[in-house]
Amino acid sequence: MGYRHRLATRADLPAIVDIYNAAILEKASTCDLESVSVASREGWFESSGPDFRPIWVGYEADEPRAVTGYLSFDPFLNGRPGYDVTSDVALYLHPEHRGRGQGTYLLGEAVAHAPKLGVRTLATTIFGSNRASLRLFRSHGFQEWGRLPAVADLGGGVVQDVVFVGRKVDGSAG
Repeated sequence: MGYRHRLATRADLPAIVDIYNAAILEKASTCDLESVSVASREGWFESSGPDFRPIWVGYEADEPRAVTGYLSFDPFLNGRPGYDVTSDVALYLHPEHRGRGQGTYLLGEAVAHAPKLGVRTLATTIFGSNRASLRLFRSHGFQEWGRLPAVADLGGGVVQDVVFVGRKVDGSAG
């Protein structure tokens, strides 16, 4: 079977929001504390495009309309133009599709595609307790660039370190 990806469409936004909201509830991969709405994510979606900051949706090869995850190339840090050569990668998977190869597939495709977008560096932040995500990104050549201890307080006693990881996409890691 296997996973594939395509450029997200406006019709995919509810599924993207559902996947993201599942991550919010788990308190394992995002600092948002309350569920987001489709309306609140429309600006983010509209600011993406196939040639600059695309949003991809993952799907199983035999079900191209069923969104099982997504990857976005987001602006780095504050989005100032000098950072356009760097992209913040966000990768979220539907809970039923984790650990099945989709993350490996999407991240590998992102590393290969980034230079076509004018991106020379990919970076992201991952909670220190999210071992699966850290392992995934390290397996694609991302290195730890810094660790911020206990900077995320998700409520209910859940405090997270944030690990900053990144890699060059010109074929070299680091």
